Amino acid sequence: MQVLQVQLEVGADPAEVGRARRWARSRLTGSGMEDEPLAETVVLLISELVTNAVVHTGCPAVLRMLFGPTGSGTVRVEVADTSCRPPRPRHAEGGDTNGRGLELVDGLADRWGWQPEGAGKRIWCEIDRTGPVLVPLVEEQPGDPKTGPVPRPAAPRVQSGAAPAFPGPSS
Repeated sequence: MQVLQVQLEVGADPAEVGRARRWARSRLTGSGMEDEPLAETVVLLISELVTNAVVHTGCPAVLRMLFGPTGSGTVRVEVADTSCRPPRPRHAEGGDTNGRGLELVDGLADRWGWQPEGAGKRIWCEIDRTGPVLVPLVEEQPGDPKTGPVPRPAAPRVQSGAAPAFPGPSS
């Protein structure tokens, strides 16, 4: 499997989150994903993970994006920082302005997790570009005797079309 990896060093300043988003959008465009709805999801995930790294650790971080084969495969986002504190998911209450980052990651990514890396850690998430595929079925109903039965769309069924995750951590 051919994988493209790009990375960006992020300083310990909250303003770096915007720079990481702009960088990610430009890399997504270069990978052919600029028109995919998935691209905005990837940018949101990057924003959340980089924000967590910068705000909650006060440390610089390294953002990585890994792309599987064009048009299919998995997109992996990794953020490595030098803090050994594990991520701590929180549950935000209605009016809270913080505490939703990892909930968003959990809801939007197909998989996510973290692992130690050097003196710090790496938090990662993956999105399957192919995702579940809706396969419409066609049912026939009686039609005109001259033209034959009339196809009628049936309720779609979900067929698994997810690509495998990246086999292991990148270095």
